[in-house]
Amino acid sequence: MLSAHEFATLMLISQSPEQVDMNRAELDALLERQLVMLERSAEGHRRRARLTDTGRSVLRALNAVDRQKRVTPGSARRDAD
Repeated sequence: MLSAHEFATLMLISQSPEQVDMNRAELDALLERQLVMLERSAEGHRRRARLTDTGRSVLRALNAVDRQKRVTPGSARRDAD
């Protein structure tokens, strides 16, 4: 299971990879779990974190759970009609 900091880092990589501190301990955990990978920038000077397919799947699953929690019983019944 990922820590809250690891989830936050995963979301940051998804939205703003250029803002990720490459020395974050959470980044090592995400690399070990193969949720992110490192690549060189186009100029070849800087490394950048990028989500793997597995990392994207984790975020999609988290988003699906979040959407389910927002559905209230009354609104679910209206959708079924």
